[in-house]
Amino acid sequence: MTLITLLTDFGTSDSYVAEVKGVLACHAAGVSVVDITHEISPGDIGAAAYVFGRAWHRFPPGTVHLVIVDPGVGTERAAIAFAAGGALFVGPDNGVLSSAFAHRPDQIVALALSPEAAPTFHGRDIFAPAAAALATGTPPSALGVPFPGSPVTRSLPEPHHEGKTLIGTVIYIDRFGNLVTNLTPAMVPSYATLEVEESLIGGLRRTFGDVPPGGLVAYTGSAGSVEIAVREGSAARRLGIGVGGRVRVRLG
Repeated sequence: MTLITLLTDFGTSDSYVAEVKGVLACHAAGVSVVDITHEISPGDIGAAAYVFGRAWHRFPPGTVHLVIVDPGVGTERAAIAFAAGGALFVGPDNGVLSSAFAHRPDQIVALALSPEAAPTFHGRDIFAPAAAALATGTPPSALGVPFPGSPVTRSLPEPHHEGKTLIGTVIYIDRFGNLVTNLTPAMVPSYATLEVEESLIGGLRRTFGDVPPGGLVAYTGSAGSVEIAVREGSAARRLGIGVGGRVRVRLG
């Protein structure tokens, strides 16, 4: 059976998620909806793109992915749908769907905007009906007109060298306070050491238990990039660093 995944920045204290799911249930009865998360910080397109990029390809072929992190709702930004990588996607054209574009999407469609749609809630009134239509077999081409030009994409910063030091960047912080970087394990050879601010992290370890409680540890995270954590604590809080912070790899 077709699945619909749902990722938003709505939280769960208001009715917004329930309203979207209600529309999905009305238009795609019996289709299962899987919540990726609703705890993206309001309007944080970068975090949404990262979390979505981690999750969507874990689902079966044919899954419909609905992403609603849309600080430009009601403006001239487009609402889009397309197929790529064996999946279907619906969301705003603001970069949240960037990871899917690498899979050479079929024709991207600009969704038709109903005049009855609330200009502040396209997630419920535009995106949810489109996702439901895709889940029940409607092709993207039937939902609008060909999208002109190129969609908005977000790219990660590239690490760069300063002398014998490689400079990476924190690109995401998870709820545990772990720092996800744009470094790959191949960029951190066995003789290298990592530093954040004035704190020495050391070399790459295998897992959190390789340091004592409260210790700083660098390791290869489950998404394949280098991460920094405090065992049983928060690296973000300990180090006072946020997204965009620098991580140094000493190579000599």
